[in-house]
Amino acid sequence: MKANETKIEDFLSSNKTQFVIPVYQRNYDWNTQQCKQLLDDILQVGSRSDMNVHFIGSIVYVHDDVYTSSKIKELTIIDGQQRLTTLTLIYVALYRLAMELDNHQLVDEINETYLINKYVSDSEKLKLKPTDNNERALQYLLRSDEGEEFNEYSKLIDNFQYFRTRINEHNMEFVQRGLAKLMFVEISLDREKDDPQRIFESLNSTGLELSQSDLIRNYILMGLSRNDQQLIYQNYWEIIEALAKDEVDNVSRVSDFIRDFLTLENKKIPNKGKVYQEFKDKFPTSTLDNLKATLSSLKQLAKHYNKLINPKNETDKDIQIQLGYINRLEINVAYPFLMKVYDDYHQKLINKDVFLRVLGVVQSYAWRRFIVGLPTNALNKVFMSLYDKVEPSRYIHSIESALVSKSGSQRFPRDQEVIDAFKFKDVYNIKSKNRVYLLERLENHNNNEYVQIEGNPSITIEHIFPQTPDSKWRANLDSSEFNKIKENYLHTISNLTLSGNNGKLSNKPFLEKRDLENAGYADSRLWLNKYLSSIPRWSLEQVEARFALISNRFLEIWPFPSVQLEDSKNEELNIFEAEEPKGKKLEYAIFLDEKLAITQVAKLYLHVMEKLFERNPSIFFTTELAEKVTLTKTPEHSGIREARPINDSYYVESNLDNNGKFERIKLALTLFDLEDDLYIKYA
Repeated sequence: MKANETKIEDFLSSNKTQFVIPVYQRNYDWNTQQCKQLLDDILQVGSRSDMNVHFIGSIVYVHDDVYTSSKIKELTIIDGQQRLTTLTLIYVALYRLAMELDNHQLVDEINETYLINKYVSDSEKLKLKPTDNNERALQYLLRSDEGEEFNEYSKLIDNFQYFRTRINEHNMEFVQRGLAKLMFVEISLDREKDDPQRIFESLNSTGLELSQSDLIRNYILMGLSRNDQQLIYQNYWEIIEALAKDEVDNVSRVSDFIRDFLTLENKKIPNKGKVYQEFKDKFPTSTLDNLKATLSSLKQLAKHYNKLINPKNETDKDIQIQLGYINRLEINVAYPFLMKVYDDYHQKLINKDVFLRVLGVVQSYAWRRFIVGLPTNALNKVFMSLYDKVEPSRYIHSIESALVSKSGSQRFPRDQEVIDAFKFKDVYNIKSKNRVYLLERLENHNNNEYVQIEGNPSITIEHIFPQTPDSKWRANLDSSEFNKIKENYLHTISNLTLSGNNGKLSNKPFLEKRDLENAGYADSRLWLNKYLSSIPRWSLEQVEARFALISNRFLEIWPFPSVQLEDSKNEELNIFEAEEPKGKKLEYAIFLDEKLAITQVAKLYLHVMEKLFERNPSIFFTTELAEKVTLTKTPEHSGIREARPINDSYYVESNLDNNGKFERIKLALTLFDLEDDLYIKYA
């Protein structure tokens, strides 16, 4: 392996060299935002005389010339293809601009230096040899035939079009200067001496990459003087790292903590791999005082985060128990909200009773949703903005009202829905943590003598009607009841209890289980066995009666908030829940967590289509959406009555009534799996 610092200009201008993107590489998928960042960096370094170099990472390749009889040297790119392809597109944009300006010298220089190998066969012409679809797109761009249409979707063409809109005769010199200052680490592998696959895996292994928190720490400390580095590290960062650690598993949770912090700050949940970039954007390097202020906020919330992930560190026993329940349920998405509530309790803005009630309603909301089977991903956005709904004068009421007002997949399930689902839910085969949580809470409700179930080997879960019943069970029940209990109730809460004598009870008949000396239900002190201690048999009638007792207890432990909602006709509604928009105007919309000052359905339609196309354009070509939105590059020849652009290249039909626009928006959101990401408020 050889590693050298190399200018990108020198690398791309290598004589008789072809940079091959192998088929096993992921497709070229840089979006406009990534292209913008790279071009902005190039323009900045190109326009400043005090910047002589700009580092853009590394490119790793394998010498493949040993496998070819050609005079061309093939370098197989195994890391860095996204940057290399994008830089090639910038050179193509410069090449096409030079042609328009009749600068023949520059045309020849760019083409023969960075884009093609001149005196070779057609298959070896391109300096960059992408995979098939991308190669066809690159060949099309180099042909520069304005009358020719490229009939496939290609990121290369879209990103090239973006560069064409940004690069012009006024800034092309700065672009050229910037490209000349780009440096990277060139890592050359030899198949005979190196193991490219192992190196490739190492480069892409999350275990060897810097974590998001490592990047943030370096970003914070690197620009400081030695003394200031020591000050900030010891007084802030070292403390934050110690607090944001799962003490049971001894795992750092700093990246997760800062992600939750940014969720609070930005009202947007960062991608796990973009936490560093989001932090950098939110808190650009500034004065030492500003840095201290940011880290002070982080450190304060880290104290509460520590107790959320390590409940044993909370000294108040009542709060510790509730935190333990939340931790066991893994309601991590609630941490941004709970950190702020915890801080209000710490600052004495709310008392212990209110704090406990908040912890209780969070559990009720999450647990009821789990019993009903609602998707957990809908919780992210609920808790992201829940603290904004808090009214200090009616703290708990405002939180409950905000949760109860949710609809669709974000709803707070009502009593009847929960009980109907709970009756037949298999709660034996759910996660062990959740199963123990359910039984422990049922057992200990209003119980002065707390029964520890988690981690207690003396108490295990017992099936009343056994999983493998002996012949006496068939003798005591008619075949219809036997089969109904086995098929419908075996693993439900009605048929489960707790016992310290599971081995002795085994699959015995019910009366033997009830009356077994010092081990049966009759001698048990557990609430879950109280009903079982006195009944004469275990049939469908008793199963139903026991469920009625347990379901009443369930509703007491995980209650539905008793709040009266105001008339919500003119509130924010998920677009799937809203009335049809015919004849209506909007006050605003919220799409992908961004509040939009859009009052016309027509403008909302174009905005949504633009954002979705930017997110994944292929869905517009490979699904029924293609026919519905009438996507085209040439509106004048497509028969579209009213064409409106959704980017620099594509247009959609806009001559639709409001209902038609809503219909297409809903279809698109469904195909993109974003049904919960568009809310509207009618004017």
